Formats: sequence, structure tokens, C-alpha cells
Amino acid sequence: MKLLRKAYYRLLPGQRSLVRRLVYLPSDILGSLTGNRPRLVPPRGKIFTGRGDFVAAGEAFLQNFIELCGLQPHHRVLDVGCGIGRVARPLSSYLSREGRYEGIDIVRSGIRWCSKHYRDHANFSFTHVSLQNDLYNPGSSSPADSFCFPCLDSDFDLVVLTSVFTHMQPAEVENYLAETARVLDRGGHCFATFFLITEKSEAFLDNSPRPFFAHRHGDYFLHDARVKNANIAYRMGFVQKMARQAGLRIKSCHEGWWSGSPREECLNFQDVMVFTR
Repeated sequence: MKLLRKAYYRLLPGQRSLVRRLVYLPSDILGSLTGNRPRLVPPRGKIFTGRGDFVAAGEAFLQNFIELCGLQPHHRVLDVGCGIGRVARPLSSYLSREGRYEGIDIVRSGIRWCSKHYRDHANFSFTHVSLQNDLYNPGSSSPADSFCFPCLDSDFDLVVLTSVFTHMQPAEVENYLAETARVLDRGGHCFATFFLITEKSEAFLDNSPRPFFAHRHGDYFLHDARVKNANIAYRMGFVQKMARQAGLRIKSCHEGWWSGSPREECLNFQDVMVFTR
């Protein structure tokens, strides 16, 4: 599995997309012919955001937003790294007409799919931004560490970043946290996932024969030394420092099962952090 993952990361984004589409082509054709694919669920070959069940993962995130962030139907939601609608789908039936959803992503194919299939949702919008990322968008020269979210100040009640900081370098994370604080309304929440290095998770890596994060660089660990945005873990203290500098307060933190914790006791594979402004 580790060798397959490394080989997969060596492929260019277009090549990875082609591999996914070929692997899932038979089941996607069958789903189209039978009409069994649920509404607003893309073909599996087009999904590039995480493993697992697309629908179940999205529904679980919605429950997290409600329970941990106090999300209400009239709230305004910014989904940074919206992918191909994993979070948008459950929100489309939860947010009222007074609510609003905006999704931004660097993968054009996901934005195109969502823009087409959410046309009936007037309060949903999707924006493509071409930022440099050596896993998803290596051809761009626009740096994420100076990117300004295309949003007004204090315009959202909830900012979501699922599996975004796990693919960003330190200066990029610092900028995105600052931008999150800028666009959050007073009392708003940010729901973000990380791979966090704590005493417990570092001990787990130390005791693993093949640690997932084998390349250590002080405050952050890399999964792949050649593809630096493949998977990145951050020391908890470093994230706390960046959050404070951005003007965000950590409300809660929930460890993921990536570092050996029992799955039934965790919210997600990745660690979850909830910030407030």
C-alpha cells in the first residue's frame, strides 16, 4: 500500500485523475445506467477528496458543524477546499434560503462539476482559484501564502477547511488562518482538520515500523520528501502559536484515528480543531 501511494503521488494531477476514472469506470457506468447514484453525488472516478463513503463523510461533517460549531440553517458558510461537494451536499438540504454557502478550490474539475449540479441552489456558489500546490496544482505560479480569500471581512458564521492544512506548508497555513479570522464574523467558528503531532502521536510514529510521517522538519513532518504537499503534520504548539497570531481562539480539539486511537472514539481520521473569533 505504501509503495502504491508513493507511485500515485509521483503522477501529475491529470494522470491521477485518469487513473481514478479508469478504476471506477465500470461502477460509474453501472450507476448511471441504473440511476442508483444519489442526487448531488459525483461519479466515484471524479471524487478526489479523501477515502471512504462520500455521502456518509459529508453527513458526519454536518453533524460536527451543528454540535461543535453551533451551525444554524440561516448561517453563512465558507468552504475552503470544497473539492467536489462533499460538504456542500448535506448543507444543500440544511441551510435555509436565508443561509448562504460559498466554496473555493484549486481543482478546476471539482468547481466545474459543482457549478453545474448546484444551479438550482441560488444561495450556493463555487469559485476556482489557481494556486500553486505540488500535489494538486503544480503548474500554477500563484503562491497560497499570499492568497486573499475572495470574500468580505466578517462575512461568515462558519469557515470549513477539511483536509486543507494537511496539504499546506507553514507559511501557507499561517496565511489561511489569518484570512479565516478576517472573514469570520465576531463569534463565528472555524472547523479545520489537521495531522497534529502531540506527545501521543509522536510516540505512535516512533513505534511504527513504517511511520506515515517519516521526514521531520522541526515544527512539521512530511509523508513524502519529494511531494511536500502530499501529507503534512504539524506540532500542536506550532498550530496554537499560528492561531493566536491570527486572532483565533481554540475552542476544542479532537484527535483522529490516524495516530492509533480507537476509531469509535474519534470524529474523523484526521485531527479536528475548532476555532472561534
